[in-house]
Amino acid sequence: MRAQPGGRAIGQSRSGRRHHAGIRHRVSKIISDQGASVVPQPLDRATAPAHSSEPIIALEDVHKWFGKLHVLRGIALKVWPGEVVVVAGPSGSGKSTMIRCINRLESHQRGRIVVDGIELTDDVHNIDAVRSEVGMVFQSFNLFPHLTALQNIILAPVKVRKWPKHRAERVAMELLDRVGMPEKARIYPAQLSGGQQQRVAIARALAMQPKVMLFDEPTSALDPEMIQEVLDVMRGLARDTGMTMIVVTHEMGFAREVADRIIFMDEGVIVEEGAPEHFFMNPTHPRTQQFLSKILHQ
Repeated sequence: MRAQPGGRAIGQSRSGRRHHAGIRHRVSKIISDQGASVVPQPLDRATAPAHSSEPIIALEDVHKWFGKLHVLRGIALKVWPGEVVVVAGPSGSGKSTMIRCINRLESHQRGRIVVDGIELTDDVHNIDAVRSEVGMVFQSFNLFPHLTALQNIILAPVKVRKWPKHRAERVAMELLDRVGMPEKARIYPAQLSGGQQQRVAIARALAMQPKVMLFDEPTSALDPEMIQEVLDVMRGLARDTGMTMIVVTHEMGFAREVADRIIFMDEGVIVEEGAPEHFFMNPTHPRTQQFLSKILHQ
């Protein structure tokens, strides 16, 4: 492990993981540019080109207050195209606030956030441009109850992307198939389980062809037996596509298996980050060690 200014510990094997993450991103972009199906496709790592040298997300000295409560304290983070970053930490550590700032669902008061070359400010056009490229899945499913699963998925592509309805429906059905629910297209949310609703929410976010997916504790509101079906969908995205993903979760098994990098937050600060093997086997910060000793032995 090596230390970064500010006391953050960083694993050594990020470069190799970032290379493979960039491979996923480039292959996905080639597929999209060639006009093929917009559903993320399986990856051929052997023939894919190298990663982009520019981060797709960059946070520089980001601070956020809620009144007098200082919830983000100088966050510095770069996420590379195709990288899967898991954000871990105790409740109240600022994890959800950080990713909500990336999508401008919360505004930061100091520092810079740049997403795909666009700096997030109060400029409405910049906010809209970023939100059109960044999908988000929340703890609650936020599906429109009066619309079927299919109608929920096609709404944004038709209204925002101005796709013809037939194209949006074709893509929606491909996405429902990807999340294992093609037979639920005409079903309303109230008739779906929590896990099924969350899978529809993931499909809805993917329908906008985002460059980045943000997941804010997507399984925390689910019954235990439904958690696995949602994690399986997320595993598929991470394994098979070039999707850049930032995932706030307490599911450490998922983090160990899927993440290219894990960052650990405490009291509004990133105190440690690294590849999963370093994070779980050799954490250096005492707060990380304490957190893992509790969560892994529950």
